[in-house]
Formats: sequence, structure tokens, C-alpha cells
Amino acid sequence: MGLTERGRRAWIATAMAVVIGGGGVAIGAAAFGSSATGPAPAAAATSAPPPASAPALASYADVVRQVLPSVVLIRTPNGLGSGVVLDGQGNIVTNAHVAADAAEFEVQVVGQAEPRPAKLVGTYRPDDLAVIRADDPAGLTPAQFGDSSKARAGDVVLAVGNPLGLSGSVTEGIISATGRAVTEPGAAGSPGVTLPDSIQTSAPINPGNSGGALVNTSGEVIGIPTLAAASPQSGAQAQGIGFAIPANLARDIAKQLIASGHVTNSHRAAIGAQVATVAGADGAPAGVGIVAVTPGGPADRAVIRSGDVIRSFGRTPTPDMESLTEALAGARPGQTVTLTIARDDQTLRIGVRLGELPGG
Repeated sequence: MGLTERGRRAWIATAMAVVIGGGGVAIGAAAFGSSATGPAPAAAATSAPPPASAPALASYADVVRQVLPSVVLIRTPNGLGSGVVLDGQGNIVTNAHVAADAAEFEVQVVGQAEPRPAKLVGTYRPDDLAVIRADDPAGLTPAQFGDSSKARAGDVVLAVGNPLGLSGSVTEGIISATGRAVTEPGAAGSPGVTLPDSIQTSAPINPGNSGGALVNTSGEVIGIPTLAAASPQSGAQAQGIGFAIPANLARDIAKQLIASGHVTNSHRAAIGAQVATVAGADGAPAGVGIVAVTPGGPADRAVIRSGDVIRSFGRTPTPDMESLTEALAGARPGQTVTLTIARDDQTLRIGVRLGELPGG
């Protein structure tokens, strides 16, 4: 999360609640006999071998020393964030919401007193990714990236960044799940987007961590921390639930931005239509209406037309745009899906071969 935003968080579509000590814990209920003067139990007369010692916690100091020089503090006119050094040319990957609408930046490496200027290379908001380039790459250490497709639930990870402007901070957790489709809330100058295939982690992600590094115990960057979950009821941040963009995707999009300043291959599915949430008679969301169809696109080829209402994507109900976006995030270009569509008084099931979301 960028420090400029007050709680940039993922909205999880389930109620969250935390109960502390609700059931209580009984500890040592039978540790002492009811009589202090009675004979000792027979088992106590024999000296049992001492229990095996719990293994000492591993130190990640060497991993941290390896990674810290590759994670920079990014300052914009609107606030702070983090970034990861990609190469020896001074290219740095971060979040699009960290870069926001800025064109010039200051980047600072841990242990270096003076910041250095940087400029925007390109931004791709659908994946919340951006690349900036330091004017002077001297002294910047490229990060070592790992294969994020090999990340597994239960792996220990470290989140490295600059939460609340605290340069070079490290938090520890595990990978809680992979393959999450997470929708970011919109913010001023940064529309909400759905991130496919996100890595869920218990490592704390706080404002200023956005754009930093999620690393494994080998010091390899496997994700770009982006946001934390929040309760849809209270808006309070949910502890231990954060999300990172997989490193494989981040590197691919970053390379495209470096090569041409824009993305030519988004890897994301699209139906080729402008859509909007349709309200039912009771005012509740009742589907996704087709506003306009892209000529020659997937919807056009499937004879879907303006005024149709998408009620489901495959077996997934689509009461609103967010649900359709999340369904598309989990699909692949070229995949054929069946859309359930309301047209006038008819219910139609139409197969659509998905296209690719245009780059930008």
C-alpha cells in the first residue's frame, strides 16, 4: 500500500470477525494432585527423559542483507512507496498506485543519505504495475527474482519495504494461498482493478509497503506486495491477510513497459464490450448490461448485442461488474465460456471465445 492512501485494502466479500479468548484455554488443570501430602504417583518415581528441545528459530539476517540493497524508497509529490530494482540500467518496478499520475520521482537506497531523481517509464493500471528509471543507476543492486509459479501455501516469506516511511523494514509470514483474484478499491486518480492470480500472505503489509518485495528464504523476489484485506463492514484492516502480485507477471509486464513504454500482451481475457451494472426493480444489482460491443471482438462474433444483460459467466453468477471482472481475471484468452444472457423476455446461453484485454 502506498503511504499516500489511507488504507488501500482489498475488499473481501465475506464478513470478517476476530474473537480473542472467547472459549478460554485450560492449562495444567491436572498438573497438581488434590493432596499435597499424599504419596507421589508411581509414574513420578521414575525419572523420564527430558523432552526434546524445540528447534531454534532460524535467522533471516543473511536474506535481509541480500535483499535490502534492491528495495528502494520512492517519493512522489503525493507520498511514499517502495520499489524493486530490476536491472543495471536503473529500472525499478513498483505499483501503478504508487506512481499514480507523477512523472518524476526520488528514489533512495537503504544506507544512502542522498535520494536520486527518477522518471516514469510506463504504467499498466489493469495489473497495478509501473516502471520508473533512476537517472543515475550507479550503486543500485538488481534483485534476484524467483519463479513465482513454484510458490506454495506454507512457504515462509519476508515482506521488505518502507511501511509508514520506515526505510528498509522487514516483516515475516507465510504464503497463505495462491491464485487469489482480488479487487482493489478505487481511489482518486487510481481506478479499482482486479488482480488475477495474487499471492496471499500473512506477512504484514502496511502503507508504504506497496511496490516492495515479497521474498522467499533464498532471497528471491516472488511477489510485489500491493494491498491488505479489509472488512467490508467496518473498513478496518484485517490482520494477517495481504496480497502480492506474482513476480513472473510483474517481470513480464515490466519488460514490456521498458521495451516500448506500454503493454502489448496483457495475458488477460476480455469479452470485447463496454459494460455496466444493471439494477433490478428493488434497486439491487441484477446483472451486467452490455453498453456497446467492440466491432469484430468476441462478443460481436458471438452475436451479443447492446442491451443484453449477462447473468452468469460459466457457472459463476455475475450480478455486477466486479463479479464479471473477477471471473474474467480467472479465465484465459482463447478459452470458450458460456454466458447466460437475458435478452428481452428470453434467457439465452451463448458460447464466447474470449479475446485478450488490450494493452496500454
